[in-house]
Amino acid sequence: MTVLSVNVNKIALLRNSRGRDYPSVLGFVEKVINLGVKGITVHPRPDERHITRRDVHEISEFLKGKPDIEFNIEGYPSDEFLELVIEANPAQCTLVPDKPGQLTSDHGWDVSANRDQLQMALTRLRDKEIRSCLFIDADPQLIAEVPTVNADRIELYTEEYASNYGTNEQYRIFDKYAAAAQKARELGIGINAGHDLDLENLARFLEIPDVLEVSIGHALVVESLDQGVSRVISQYLVITDS
Repeated sequence: MTVLSVNVNKIALLRNSRGRDYPSVLGFVEKVINLGVKGITVHPRPDERHITRRDVHEISEFLKGKPDIEFNIEGYPSDEFLELVIEANPAQCTLVPDKPGQLTSDHGWDVSANRDQLQMALTRLRDKEIRSCLFIDADPQLIAEVPTVNADRIELYTEEYASNYGTNEQYRIFDKYAAAAQKARELGIGINAGHDLDLENLARFLEIPDVLEVSIGHALVVESLDQGVSRVISQYLVITDS
């Protein structure tokens, strides 16, 4: 079984475009949990263009009464971000190498080139007993460096898989991700995945063994506009529970 963690950034972006609490991020969180979702992801950015610090605290407080729901906070490991994470005390923190103002995540960590920064951030998370995860490209050589900073998990950046799904390259790219996941398993590192996974390509990706969690936001929201939230969530849970 793979945990479906719903990224609610797009709900916050829609809300912020009107200047009032509609749609309610917390209301959407509660809705998808009631539909059976077991994980919530947020990626607060410094400009608060979607998820705000207030959202993080409100979701954290709401989930205190729901110990079976995992809260995952993603972001670049600045001091400000890490302070927010420690205040919110989520189950997991995923470190992403985004620059300030970046539109969306588009690459994973080069651990060897950022070792000192990552070690300091991961030590702070470990001291607070927050599970750590590094956003990383599907490259066994990059994953081989992860034990040097003692991250608990990796999140495979799946844009390349998603963009090649349905093309002549899909089998080669799938094998690349399978090899990356195999390297992580050999090293005892937990495996998450995310970015552009959707109802069409997710089942095939989860043929890779031992994927613990998938974080899905943009596609899920777009699909929900077309089909309705309840129907979309039920389809995702069929895939991830199999």
